[in-house]
Amino acid sequence: MPKADDRLIVALDVPNALAGLELAERLGDAASFYKIGLGMLTGGGLALAGELKQEHGKRIFMDLKLYDISATIEAAVRGLAGFGLDFLTVQGDPAVVSAAREGAGASGLKILAVTVLTSYDRGDLDAAQYRAGDVASIVLDRAGRAFRAGADGVIASPHEAAAIRALPEAAGRLIVTPGVRPAGAGHGDQKRVATPAAAIADGADHIVVGRPIHAAPDPRAAAQAIAASLP
Repeated sequence: MPKADDRLIVALDVPNALAGLELAERLGDAASFYKIGLGMLTGGGLALAGELKQEHGKRIFMDLKLYDISATIEAAVRGLAGFGLDFLTVQGDPAVVSAAREGAGASGLKILAVTVLTSYDRGDLDAAQYRAGDVASIVLDRAGRAFRAGADGVIASPHEAAAIRALPEAAGRLIVTPGVRPAGAGHGDQKRVATPAAAIADGADHIVVGRPIHAAPDPRAAAQAIAASLP
């Protein structure tokens, strides 16, 4: 049986754990890595993470984008590390990243820092009172600061993957890209997108794909097609 390509992370952007487990069962060996986000946290997300990890041998990316004072971040991440998760997101502020890295300790949990959300463009950054400058330069600055604070990787759009990969601090670190859409797929609420193959070619280690898989008539075939397109 061919092994699923774990560069593809399937986002379980469905209402609850039962729907997530049903989707994972439909995908079967076509996917080995799953993202569980805030939308499912109150719908049994942590329980689903445990079941997929322990009973189905899947890798788990918990996308919570944590942000709080250092002591709270450290305590929260220490608790989450006990679930055997693989990846966890926090906001890319250096103090948050450093506290999360401390909380993860030697657990093997990879801390991924969010740079700029893939649904944001310059207008959104203006509304949030971010500093002046183009989106890519802000992403690069936040990525470099996060790496120096101890992040194992960063979350960024495919548009910035190549530039992040070229940073000296990025050596040996992970780049995970949401905002990935197969050719011809709708962009939804994403504004900085690329195809799966382009994202990997530009330096991403993992791509995150949700709607083009879970909303497809045949999610398994959709996942297989995306994986087959990767260089």
